[in-house]
Amino acid sequence: MAKKVLSLKKLTDGLMKNGAKEMTGRSRGVRIREAIEKILREKNGGLHIVLDFSGIGPIDFSWADEVVAKMISRLWSGEYGEKFIVLKGLRPSQAENIHVALERKRLAALTTGAEGWRVIGSLNNYLVHTLNQVMKKKHLTLRQLSEKERIGMNTSGTRLLNLYKKRLVARVEGPVVRKSDPHRGRQFVYRSLLT
Repeated sequence: MAKKVLSLKKLTDGLMKNGAKEMTGRSRGVRIREAIEKILREKNGGLHIVLDFSGIGPIDFSWADEVVAKMISRLWSGEYGEKFIVLKGLRPSQAENIHVALERKRLAALTTGAEGWRVIGSLNNYLVHTLNQVMKKKHLTLRQLSEKERIGMNTSGTRLLNLYKKRLVARVEGPVVRKSDPHRGRQFVYRSLLT
């Protein structure tokens, strides 16, 4: 899967000729979101975009809702295909407004920064716990999760699939299992987006 770091500072410098650093209002948000969506739609196949907020000024709720919440909602619905978004370099006030925008729509996004990774928005506790397992191990199969957590294969499969559908982990097809293996069939490996 291809990875692309997208600096919002550079993107806004190109779109906003007045030199404004603050990300406020829906009208500014629409221009930024449309530029990012163009990149998401241009690339066929898997794409992991890291939205870098370094050097960006304040973000208000309207901008966070128009840009981040709307793109995460479309990401979850499959509108962009096999794409993933990670938010990087958020300051606390920026993260708070994005968190509220996502939480109100019951959405979640993965963020990374100097203090490590975390989820902002709304995500069930059991999915947060499962995401912690994937991030710690870097990659995980449903069998590995089932054995580690002592839960059924169906339960572990559902949890990992939900994280994948929410685009918080990537999924790749694992090696073919031999016919002699009692657990044969197609096996997926769920991977951290930060590896």
